[in-house]
Amino acid sequence: MTRAGRLGVGIIGAGRVGPVLGAALAGAGHALTGITRGSDEERVEAILPGVPALDALEVVRRSELVIIAVPHDELPSLVAGLAEVGAWQPGQLVLHTDAAYGTDVLAPAAARGAIPLAVHPAIAFTGTSMDLRQLANAYAAVTAPAAVLPIAQALAVEMGCEPVVVAEADRASYAEGIAISTQFSRSIVAQAASLLAKAGVPQPGLYLSSLVHSTLDHALAEAGSAGAATPGVGALPDTIDE
Repeated sequence: MTRAGRLGVGIIGAGRVGPVLGAALAGAGHALTGITRGSDEERVEAILPGVPALDALEVVRRSELVIIAVPHDELPSLVAGLAEVGAWQPGQLVLHTDAAYGTDVLAPAAARGAIPLAVHPAIAFTGTSMDLRQLANAYAAVTAPAAVLPIAQALAVEMGCEPVVVAEADRASYAEGIAISTQFSRSIVAQAASLLAKAGVPQPGLYLSSLVHSTLDHALAEAGSAGAATPGVGALPDTIDE
């Protein structure tokens, strides 16, 4: 560790999510030990300059905290495969970022003594430094065993987010809500822009920008009021125990 409470952080997954979360934690004072190689090495180097590119086994070997940010269908086999070769270490923190999984998917690592954490920042990642500003205004769903839940919450805060606890049994519903909000929004905006283009409106995306943003702001405010009036349905906790 670099100083009290600071961790050596390794990242498995060099897509849009892993490098950004690595940069956020580096900004909080943690030391980055390495990141796995990806298809866009220039982008990764731009956001994580000088961080060594390693294979997954070496990332795990060097790190006290391993962040796994890989596609949904790759996560179970990756965790299990690393367990089979004895990679996971007792007391090591293992954190994945998938919306749909809680910590059950990390059971092979936990069986080796690792500490399983699930943290999903609720933003649309671009894979660039712009995401760091988005994180500062975002929430993150956290799931972890009760004894280590404060660790997951603290890491979410260090990423820039406000943590919201989501139970293991509720992760599927949470993921469905996230998927609906992102996929539906993209689809509707694309359809609307296409119709405006046919009507001869130049730059339909730019034309819709203020309208869509203000409409979403109103809808989100209404959803927040409804959630506050109906506990358990979209409500956020008044306080977060960090």
